[in-house]
Amino acid sequence: MAVQQQITTVTTTQSSGQWSTGLFDCCSDMGTCCCATWCFPCFQCQTASHYGWCFCMPLLDPCAFMAVSCCMRSSMRERYGIQGSTCVDVGLVCCCYACAWCQMAREVKTRTTSGTQQVHVVTQQLHVA
Repeated sequence: MAVQQQITTVTTTQSSGQWSTGLFDCCSDMGTCCCATWCFPCFQCQTASHYGWCFCMPLLDPCAFMAVSCCMRSSMRERYGIQGSTCVDVGLVCCCYACAWCQMAREVKTRTTSGTQQVHVVTQQLHVA
């Protein structure tokens, strides 16, 4: 009888159903806040790129009445399992545009640096000869 080990990697994401930081938590990541303050369009393009979108998409926001920001925020909520609604996304983007972008940037940063963990599961298969 031979015993063969098989290693399976399972990747899971941690999701609490909430944003990792609040809308006005700029002090939790001063680098993000400063980058947004000094060059907001560059900051938006960098955030979109880190999220996996085309880096120039946010530049269309003024022509598209902030639709790109609303879509990105909704997409981010869906991808990361964050509760909310499209109506809330639109309201936050319209009322607190810069803060909404900073929150999205912090979320992407948090999720890409510590959002996944790998678990190794060892299974044994018995082969009867």
